[in-house]
Amino acid sequence: MYAIIEHNGRQIKVEEGQVIEVDYADAPAGSHVTFDRVLACRDGEQFKVGQPTLDATTVSGEVIGIAQGPKISIQKLRRRKNFRRRTGHRQLYTRVKIHKIHAA
Repeated sequence: MYAIIEHNGRQIKVEEGQVIEVDYADAPAGSHVTFDRVLACRDGEQFKVGQPTLDATTVSGEVIGIAQGPKISIQKLRRRKNFRRRTGHRQLYTRVKIHKIHAA
């Protein structure tokens, strides 16, 4: 059984027991989170697609903690101006373990 959810404009395919990384949310570890924007759900041979979402279908999970993504290097250069800047950035993510897909 799997579902496709939408979270902050991104579509994520989730299964029970899977650990996913979503955009950073200020939620403590151990708190429960519910995704109610479910776009599609497959249960065995049955496949349901919402228009745009499925009513009464939710995905529940538990926040594991915060993770950092890979380092992204940013390098700015302006030719013939002796201007060079090099910085980096690591995006914060919230790790969520999917517990149950509640299909209607």
